[in-house]
Amino acid sequence: MSFTGLFSGAGGLDLGFEMAGFKHLYSSDIDPWSVRTLKDNRPEWASTESDVRKISPSDLPDSDVLLAGFPCQGFSLGGNRQQDDERNYLFKEVVRLAKSKKPRFVLIENVLNLRTMIEPISGKPFVDVISKHFEALGYNVKHNIFRVSGYGVPQTRRRFIFIASRDPFPKGFHWPSPENDTPASGFLSDVRDGTDISLPNHSPEWGFKSRVHDETAEEFDPSEAPVACRFSRTGSDGHPIRSLDVPFPAIDTATIWGWAQGNVVAERLEKDRVNGSFVRNKDTNLKLWRIKASRLRSFTDREYARLQTFPDSWFFHGGNKRHIHKQIGNAVPVQFALRIGNFLKTVGSAQRSGNAMKAAGKGHSTQIELGI
Repeated sequence: MSFTGLFSGAGGLDLGFEMAGFKHLYSSDIDPWSVRTLKDNRPEWASTESDVRKISPSDLPDSDVLLAGFPCQGFSLGGNRQQDDERNYLFKEVVRLAKSKKPRFVLIENVLNLRTMIEPISGKPFVDVISKHFEALGYNVKHNIFRVSGYGVPQTRRRFIFIASRDPFPKGFHWPSPENDTPASGFLSDVRDGTDISLPNHSPEWGFKSRVHDETAEEFDPSEAPVACRFSRTGSDGHPIRSLDVPFPAIDTATIWGWAQGNVVAERLEKDRVNGSFVRNKDTNLKLWRIKASRLRSFTDREYARLQTFPDSWFFHGGNKRHIHKQIGNAVPVQFALRIGNFLKTVGSAQRSGNAMKAAGKGHSTQIELGI
């Protein structure tokens, strides 16, 4: 089957579907840096910088699958979570294009809050409103929530998948079952233990500058492995130091993660809200996490990209670090996209044959995709 990608970003969803054996026909995004990333990594792809509201059906090729991971900031707990955020209604552009192009499948990926946030005009959850639009076009609809650590991704991130199918779903329809949780160690251990590894978007430098965390320069045993830690959101309830033996917390566009090595201490301390700098709320008594270690460094872009399961060959372009961080944090994890692609192939095969649905494939191994 062939696919067209809208809101493609840095290409996580599109790349996963290509790896699953789908034929790429078109990708688009409004962000010029994301489009440059797409063009550099897949020069053979037809990738355009486009505002979806200005895309005409004649601009799109006819394809079997329309992919649409429209912006999640209006729904996400990590964003403003506003019911009337205009980006919440970009799904109508997907409906508009699907009405004309009539793809066999439309697949929407987003945050799980799409399922619960109320659309202010109808008073119904957004997912119900979106479903009604596609059902009015004659599509059959199913949706589900996934914790991606069970689908080849070393994160606890949860994602919402919505599928609209022109044909009825096959007998015995079932969503893909999770695998064992994916630990972060297979993705970060080598870059944690060595700073001389040559990788795209990877220039590790010790010396993290911070107003709240302390790099002490104390002597330490260099054989002591660095520990992963959260440098931002210091008021969070979660402990900032994280083990690589389990899935990592969700990677987003705002939280800064890094490494601490030597005499590492993490503790919650009171902030001086009378004489202190950068006081946001003088009335709270919340203690904030402070990390102290001999040396600190932030994650490189490649380390974030690894947690999103991009292959090491996938190079990200940006005018500054923020541009790249947003591309990576907003992306669909590639290994999750691969498994969803394999799953959709299984659905389509059962529809064509009229047989009950078989178990979906599990995709490729982590080592093959990372090249490590």
